[in-house]
Amino acid sequence: MLQYQTVPVTPFQQNCSLIWDDQTRQAAVIDPGGDLDLILAEVAKHQLKLEQIWLTHAHIDHAGGTAVLARNLNLPIVGPHPGDQFWIDRLSDQGRMFQFPDAEVFTPTRWLQDGDTVHLGAYTLNVRHCPGHTPGHVVFYSPDIKRAFVGDVLFAGSIGRTDFPQGDHDTLIASITQRLWPMGDDTVFIPGHGPESTFGRERVSNPYVGGT
Repeated sequence: MLQYQTVPVTPFQQNCSLIWDDQTRQAAVIDPGGDLDLILAEVAKHQLKLEQIWLTHAHIDHAGGTAVLARNLNLPIVGPHPGDQFWIDRLSDQGRMFQFPDAEVFTPTRWLQDGDTVHLGAYTLNVRHCPGHTPGHVVFYSPDIKRAFVGDVLFAGSIGRTDFPQGDHDTLIASITQRLWPMGDDTVFIPGHGPESTFGRERVSNPYVGGT
């Protein structure tokens, strides 16, 4: 079975996630924005074999630790969509803007497109391109455990910001309603910040997308 654990990192308490095949212990880390010592302590605690970095998008609280982690452990960087090249190029600027440690620019080993898949041990996760918060934002969905790692597209009771450069509110709403809702009301999503929820709960109660 796939297992996962959320590790809040950076002053923004970004939900970095470790996900692994509990038989092989093969693992990926989703959005290592920083505090790499905390992430690697959890890797060691669960006796995982960290093999990949997956990125939902390239805002600094999600991607700031990527270059260092990839280099130190010789890990491939998978994602995001090429639309976020703009944000990768601006990682140093982002660090100065938000008073984060300086972050290195990187080149993903593999860019992701809508409909792609990623593999971890015996499991396959589906990739959906969900722009709006950033132009290259992607979401990772596991049909095996009915979990979606959605970054900053959707939150419990809220949605991602669209006031950053290249954000777009209408595009974000379309991503949520056309790409996330079809995954099913019973799917639990792990957002980039805050608690988990289900798509069904948000469809009913979220003031930004409720009733869609």
